[in-house]
Amino acid sequence: MSSPYLAGPGPIALAHRGGGAEAPENSRAAVEHTIGLGLGYLETDVRATSDGVVVLSHDATVDRVTDGTGPVAGMTWDRLSRLRDRGGQPLLRLDELLADYPGLRVNIDAKEDAVALPLVRTLRRVGAAERVALASFSDARLERLRALAPGTATSLGRRAVARLLGASRAPGPPAALALRRVPGPDEGAVCVQVPVRFRGVPVVTARFVAAAHRHGLAVHVWTVDEPAEMTRLLDLGVDGLVSDRPRVLRDVLATRGPWH
Repeated sequence: MSSPYLAGPGPIALAHRGGGAEAPENSRAAVEHTIGLGLGYLETDVRATSDGVVVLSHDATVDRVTDGTGPVAGMTWDRLSRLRDRGGQPLLRLDELLADYPGLRVNIDAKEDAVALPLVRTLRRVGAAERVALASFSDARLERLRALAPGTATSLGRRAVARLLGASRAPGPPAALALRRVPGPDEGAVCVQVPVRFRGVPVVTARFVAAAHRHGLAVHVWTVDEPAEMTRLLDLGVDGLVSDRPRVLRDVLATRGPWH
């Protein structure tokens, strides 16, 4: 957990899509909101336009968050840039985010295979690799990103998370065997990002946190919006929380000592 991306004291507060319950998600306004709260971390999602421009977008289409319709991948940046989000602003490009806010660390969820190469090229062009972490549910996509951007911090995909969860519940030798198949810091994985529970089954337990820490991984939990749940998870020793309500998270962390 010595990655430059994770440098600093205490747990981290990640504004989920910039704080979707407090500002239009993945927008410049959301970024400004995050920074205005004094937070140093933003969680966001990226997709690529048809001409290879990386933009902040969770959905495959622009229908839900803009005044337009259609798939991001089917539009050029010129066409996409003419749309407006719910705050009346154009969609934000990743290179703009990284260049305009050099003090911000960014967790970037690569939402599709096609964005991998344009994403890495953008990081190289802006020179921002040390202040980002690359995430995806897809283990294969993460493997490709690690190959394209060695040394850049990454999280774990679904299969690796399942193996880590299994290791946390297994006795000694089986646990060690399971952990051998979980990427760690030597492979560029610095954190595991998980929900509190999955299909009703608890994921984040004291044993899970301990297993992740033994493997050199920070534990970040999403998406946590209630103060009591934030406090409970912090008491378990998690290293970061992802929230749609970053103002609430900031206030909870402020009562507990150093954080970033």
